[in-house]
Amino acid sequence: MAATIKDIAKKTGLGLATISSYINGGNVRETNRIKIEEAIEELHYEINEVARGLKTNSTKIIGVVIPELNNIFCTEIITSVEDILRNHGYATIVCDCRTDVELEKEAVDFLYRKRVDGIINMPVNAKGSHLRKFKKAGKPIVLIDRVIQELRCDSVVVDNRKAAHDAVKQFFDQGHKKIGIIAGPEDISTANERLAGYMEAWEEQGLEIPQSLIFRGDYTIESGVEGLETLVKENPDMTGVLLSNYEITMGAMIGINELGINIPDDLSVIGFDNLSFARACKPKLTVVTQPTEEIGMQVAHLILERLEHPVKTAGDKDKNNENNRDTKDENLIQDIKLQTKIVEGKSMKTIKE
Repeated sequence: MAATIKDIAKKTGLGLATISSYINGGNVRETNRIKIEEAIEELHYEINEVARGLKTNSTKIIGVVIPELNNIFCTEIITSVEDILRNHGYATIVCDCRTDVELEKEAVDFLYRKRVDGIINMPVNAKGSHLRKFKKAGKPIVLIDRVIQELRCDSVVVDNRKAAHDAVKQFFDQGHKKIGIIAGPEDISTANERLAGYMEAWEEQGLEIPQSLIFRGDYTIESGVEGLETLVKENPDMTGVLLSNYEITMGAMIGINELGINIPDDLSVIGFDNLSFARACKPKLTVVTQPTEEIGMQVAHLILERLEHPVKTAGDKDKNNENNRDTKDENLIQDIKLQTKIVEGKSMKTIKE
């Protein structure tokens, strides 16, 4: 027969209220804590997490919703997040929505019914309507990689504009004048910021951007293949191309191989993310890398902080908090912005005048 809380009380000589307080996450004296834990281990007592969750209104579970589980960027972040949350007594439920808005909503609704304590989301739905129920319930939401202007939430992103700007500037510094980009979809903030950085680098050179050098697709391998083939066909004098995420980079490399293009003699390339893939390419790709481990750490610490200190904003557009980006006040919306770096490979050549 399974041990009960009364058995622990009998074993320790402590009152039921003290033991109940410990089991439900309350503070007890250190000597009592040791007695209770020793009794739990000796009696093989198992805490009823469901019952405790109903009493404390906490399940110790965090929901995670991402576009693609096979995306190395996502998995590296989740690994970092889970390590930290686990050390703080939290488990995670990870849902892959296949970059589908409807599946994303279903996943969030599922997590809401499971009464998770908070949610971490790399959003597909740019409007954020799938998260409004969580927002209204006052549960913490932390966004990864992308922000939602219509739904102010904490977020951890990188400086995508600067990342693309610095990559394109490197092309110009090496003498390139015809530089293409395979950009992501218009409804994703990350894609728009990277395209803005690309355009900013051109503007600094005082040059007009030929629209044929810009291909907008989606964040898929297929889009990378199509984008590369289209750019090469429409711009035979193109000497460099920026590939704006990992899947696009993989797809573009497939297109380059199928077209028999030689890197860097025929075309210089800067990709995005996944150093292992960059090293596997021949020649090794120059890539923009994102600090995935640090992103995961920031996300985990931020949601843990929110569980202790909920944000002060009551609505989606609290005017008093519109400019609270990068604030140090833990009770205000935080948009944490991290920096990328360019890891040099051998996929860039210098063009001499």
